[in-house]
Order: sequence, then structure tokens, then C-alpha cells
Amino acid sequence: YIVIIKRRVFFFADTTVNVEPTAEQLAEIAITTADAAKSFDIEPKIAMLSFSNFGSTSYPQAQKVAKATQIVKNLRPDLMIDGEMQADTAVVPERLEKEFPFSTLKGAANVLIFPNLDAGNIAYKLFQRLTDATVIGPIINGMKKSVHVIQRGDTVQDIINISAIAVVGAREN
Repeated sequence: YIVIIKRRVFFFADTTVNVEPTAEQLAEIAITTADAAKSFDIEPKIAMLSFSNFGSTSYPQAQKVAKATQIVKNLRPDLMIDGEMQADTAVVPERLEKEFPFSTLKGAANVLIFPNLDAGNIAYKLFQRLTDATVIGPIINGMKKSVHVIQRGDTVQDIINISAIAVVGAREN
């Protein structure tokens, strides 16, 4: 999903497909989402989200996100990515700089990679229903052809927005 709030554009993933992704799948999700951001002329700043900040807990869930982060760094050193980190750490650059000055993420993240489908789906729906954010999607990445989904309950504006995304995708292919 693309989430636009307070003149800031975010890409949320995965919100629709992968229920409990492996570290390798999370890495692929991060890469394809970063590439999607680039297709909109947005320089991706990727935060791999967790309930943990940079090893503050040793739970397997947090370790999986940290492993995924390292995979992306190895595969795509051109991408600005860090994690595992909490959501507020990702979007409040002052917190990141003050508490984690070693982070390779500079500035607020705009690509938020959630650790599983529960977290991603809940997050975008909360933004969609409780804020004045514009939420566009889902945008399915990593396929050979552009894939878009109209969901039950979508408004006319939702359909217009996803249609515009489809046009951009078609022009690139």
C-alpha cells in the first residue's frame, strides 16, 4: 500500500499476501517495495519493523527481521535500509539519530516492511479508518506483470487511485 499522510508518502509491505514470511521472503519484499518506490521517483529509505530495536530482544521474531535486513544489505548495497527497529524509531528521525547513531538509515523511513501479514494489514487499516491518510492499494510487487486488486468496500476514489497506479505500472512494462 501507498499511505500518504501529512504530505509524507509511505510504502507499507507486506499487507496482503505473505502470512508469515521467512527472512529471505522479507528481504525480497523489501527489495521489490524499494524498487516500487523508485518507480514513483521516491528514494527508498527502508525500515525493517519489529517490536525490537537493533537486537534489544533475542526473540526469534526479531532475529528473523535482523537477518532479513542483512540479506538485503548483502544483495543490494545500493539501498538505504536498517533494522530491526520499532515503528516510532523508523519514522521519527530525531529518535533514531539520538538513540541509535550507528544506524545506516538517515532521516525518516518511507518504506516500512512489516514482520508479518498481521502487523502490515492491521497498520494500513488503522491508517485508512482512523486518520485522514490517503491509502492506495494493494500494490502487488514481484510479479512478471502488474497485478492490482479491487477490494470489497472500496470507494470510487479508491478505484480511481488504484487505476492510476495500474496505468503507471503499464507504462513501465
